[in-house]
Amino acid sequence: MTSKDDEPEAPASSVCYLGEPTDPDPRDPQAVALWRRGERARLRAERMALSVEVRQAKAEALTRHLDTFVASRLGDLTGRVVSGYWPIKGELDLRPWMTALHERGAMLALPVVEVPGTPLIFRRWSPGLKMERGHWGIPVPPAESLQMTPEVSLAPVMGWDGEGYRLGYGGGYFDRTLASLSPVPLAIGVGVQAARISSIHPQPHDIALSAIVTEAGLQFARA
Repeated sequence: MTSKDDEPEAPASSVCYLGEPTDPDPRDPQAVALWRRGERARLRAERMALSVEVRQAKAEALTRHLDTFVASRLGDLTGRVVSGYWPIKGELDLRPWMTALHERGAMLALPVVEVPGTPLIFRRWSPGLKMERGHWGIPVPPAESLQMTPEVSLAPVMGWDGEGYRLGYGGGYFDRTLASLSPVPLAIGVGVQAARISSIHPQPHDIALSAIVTEAGLQFARA
């Protein structure tokens, strides 16, 4: 879920992280934060190195698995609210899938940072809608767009682990948003298979996703 859902950090210097432990003590929040910053820099560089053609192929494969999973949980999405994201920094572009959902009768939304540091809101979006510049310059639906509560919310992942935790951009927006929504949406992390890490070393503020889907298929799902 991001307009961006998390605040981008400055790229980490590889020199700064030489000598840092590869696996931080999860009881040390500062060590975890430092480790996460290094992992974000590494994973972002790997993702940006992918060609446009490779990203497109991965996105197409991912959406096939996404269709299967969402149908198994919710059935027909006609009339249901699905929140996507506007891709940045090499994220997989799932807008063609969102367009297909729109044609099948789903209602679409995109996340917006309305007040920095607070949970995201969701504004209605449709293909071809004239956008405006939002927080960090990312296109978002205009202020007059209807505010909605998603039943399905996609969250692009920088990294992910087998317990359903997502490594985002470090701003905490997605976790704050999940904690504030009622009912909680079907929150699905989407990204590349190569971004899997052994653990994000979850902290008290981290919230596990409902599922994680990559181009290789469904990787995690809660009952």
